[in-house]
Amino acid sequence: MRTFGSLLVRGLIVGLFAGLLAGTFAYVMGESRVDAAIAIEEAGAGAHTHDHGDEHEHAAPAAEEEPLVSRDGQKAGLFLATGLYGVALGGIFAVGFTLLRRRLRTGNDAYAALGLAAAGFLGIVLVPFLKYPPNPPAVGDPETITRRTVTYLLTIVIGLLAVWAGVALSRWAVRYGEVARLAGGVAGFLVTVVAAYLILPRINEVPDTFPATLLWQFRFASLGTQATLWLLLGFGYAATVARRPSEQKVFA
Repeated sequence: MRTFGSLLVRGLIVGLFAGLLAGTFAYVMGESRVDAAIAIEEAGAGAHTHDHGDEHEHAAPAAEEEPLVSRDGQKAGLFLATGLYGVALGGIFAVGFTLLRRRLRTGNDAYAALGLAAAGFLGIVLVPFLKYPPNPPAVGDPETITRRTVTYLLTIVIGLLAVWAGVALSRWAVRYGEVARLAGGVAGFLVTVVAAYLILPRINEVPDTFPATLLWQFRFASLGTQATLWLLLGFGYAATVARRPSEQKVFA
């Protein structure tokens, strides 16, 4: 008999590997974009200093502020960050699977894990991404970071509520047939998301001079990292909880 402890350990292990592989994706696809964005930021700062050089020609040159962590350190720490994030997410995923397993209305644990991962990616990643896509360095006003953080966290809550609304309406509409069930689920999700998008403030701090190609390359790399994490977490956890034929006979 499977215990919560065994399900949790599986989630932590799968989450670790998913996080490390997602970190590899982020390193390959995203770090070059981050370097390019930092170069743009430094070039802009250098031009600003040059334009105002005559005003401060008699002042002592100020020492450049050194970053707390070098770029090499940040790149190495990327794998640590994604690994720890994967472990935490894997633990939360295992808890959610344990609590919601019987409510998912499927006799297959692997399908339940895949469905839970798809719902998590949809609500936690995709809904916030479409409203507030991530920006690379050199984009964003430091004075609005609190506002942006709060609104982003709010979209995560709304995304989860939208998934819940879609599932609830889908189950209510099942009495009218499978087509109504599908339509009800999609309608419940979309109505919640669209209403939230209309209410939430619009935040766009991307300078007109920032290269659009680089911006969207960074954003898609960020989305790809999250997709890799959730995809591996879903399929990995599904593989660990899938019952063998002998187990299926016992629990049948």
